[in-house]
Amino acid sequence: MKDLDLMTLVAVFQEMLGLWLWPLIVLTLLGLLAFIGLVLKDRGLVSRRMMQAQLAGLPGGALALVIMAKVSSSGFTDAGGPADWLLIGLVFIVGLVGTTVLAYSALGWGTRFKRRRSIAGSLAHR
Repeated sequence: MKDLDLMTLVAVFQEMLGLWLWPLIVLTLLGLLAFIGLVLKDRGLVSRRMMQAQLAGLPGGALALVIMAKVSSSGFTDAGGPADWLLIGLVFIVGLVGTTVLAYSALGWGTRFKRRRSIAGSLAHR
């Protein structure tokens, strides 16, 4: 394999993740849109929220590896060449980043909805 193109990576990830690949891509894209919307609404990143999200990202990366091992026809002991280990590392990184983005978005939008609900409740009691 001299050239590495996008379709080759898609085919390999499809083999590694099976039917999980496309729902995970959709979930990541929706999380990314929620993240961008939140950053624009907050006019920047909230450091405390980002630290909490990054801590959630570590088990998310590990969970991505577990999912990959469960749904693929091969395990970690079958990884032979550098390309296999590169893809295993990419799966961890994608899981870590995806979980971080989703956690940041969930924490941020959850706080906003909770605040809005408490404001609406206090206005109703007046």
